[in-house]
Formats: sequence, structure tokens, C-alpha cells
Amino acid sequence: MTVARRLLPPLLLLAAVLALWQAICDWGDVAPYVVPSPSDIWTAVREHRADLLTSLWTTTREAALAFAVSGVAGVAGAVALSSSRVVERSVYPYAILLQTIPIVATAPIIIIWFGATTTAVVVIASIMAFFPVLSNTLVGLRATDRRLEELFELYDAGRLQALARLRLPAALPYVVAGLRISSTLSVIGAIVGEYIAGIGGGEAGLGFAITQSAIRLETPYLFAAAITSSILGIAFFQLVKALSRRLLGSWHESELAFER
Repeated sequence: MTVARRLLPPLLLLAAVLALWQAICDWGDVAPYVVPSPSDIWTAVREHRADLLTSLWTTTREAALAFAVSGVAGVAGAVALSSSRVVERSVYPYAILLQTIPIVATAPIIIIWFGATTTAVVVIASIMAFFPVLSNTLVGLRATDRRLEELFELYDAGRLQALARLRLPAALPYVVAGLRISSTLSVIGAIVGEYIAGIGGGEAGLGFAITQSAIRLETPYLFAAAITSSILGIAFFQLVKALSRRLLGSWHESELAFER
């Protein structure tokens, strides 16, 4: 399937939705501060493009750092938990507990500890994005083919050899699945952190832009910042998807089926 054939249907649907949206706003004489039309949003983008680009760069940097931290910590944590059933039974419930606590409840505590800084935003986003990587990687490490493990034992392979050459490669599809979820959660976490921290000035991200535009009833700019956030999340997801194709495309059925 060519790129054009994959992109054409969603682009046509997007064009139809935007045209209908514009028509409803024009014919219904809807006030821009209630529901802005696509043309109002585009005008807001052009008028605030400098601020929007600055906010986009700030949020991208925070989300990328949080994604990296959560990915490394999630994989390392899963490897540590899978090393022993006792360790897993002791620690894993607390990882679940951390995930069940709403981030809006823990974020103010983190901001008290780290201050209204970029570090606090990264910590908040990392917590949100951590659990999917941990959980999926742990499942993958536990799902290693038992016959292959026995074969490695037969050849007297050490635990590190089995981990590096068997268990981690076998768990790679699960790791990638966790990273796909984490990629979008890191963006959401960064925006939530910015929203709660209220970092303004030159360090203002999309979360702060959304907050300020809502307070000022600048609804077109609010929509512009929200759509930009969505585009950023999609971009992160597509990057991880491209990475998964590179890692799994030559051997795993999920990517081979996609190519067909």
C-alpha cells in the first residue's frame, strides 16, 4: 500500500469535517469565543505563531525527556522485577498503586518538592508514562518460550546471557507496545504538569498557553494550542511506530502483516 493510498482517506475525512465545521459556524452565526471556526483558529495561529512555536518547543523538550526517562526506568524496572518472583510480588503492587493515584493529586506534591520548574513537569510526565512500559515489558519477559529457556539452560548459558540474547529480544514487541502508549502519555503528562505548575515567561509550554487562553476567553488560541498538543502527541506516536517497524519489521508477525 502506497503512502498516498494510506493518507488519502483520513485527509478527505478531515477536509469534509473542517468544511462542515466552517459552514455551521458561518450559517449559525456562532460567536468565536464559544466555538471558533477553522478560519478563526488559523487566524489565531498566525497572530500567535511565535508564542505557539516557543510553547511547542518547550513541551516537546519536556515530553521527550520524560519519554526517555520512563522508557529506561520502565525496562530496567521490569528486568529487576522479573529476576525474582518474590521481588515482583513485593514491589509490583506499589507500582500499580502509583498508577492508580490521579496525577492531579500527586502533581501539587511534586511541585512543592521541586518547585514550579521544568524538572517538576518532567517528573510528572515520567510518572504518567512509566507504568505502560513497566507492565508491558514485564509481561514480555514472562512470556518467553519455555522450550528456548530450557535450551539455553542445556547449553549452560548464564542469566545475563539468557536475558540479553533470549528474554529481551523475545520481549521486544511488548516493549514497543508499552513505548507506543508511553509516547502519548508523556505529552499529556507534560501538558498537565505545565497546567498545574503555571510556568510562564520564556519557559511557558502548551499547558500554560491553554490555561491562559481559557482565562482570557481567547477560545481560538485555546483551540490552536490544543490542536498543536494533539499534533505533538501524534508525532511522538508515529516516531515510535517507525522505530517499531525498524526493530520488528523483518521478523515479527505484527509488522509483517502490516507490510502485506
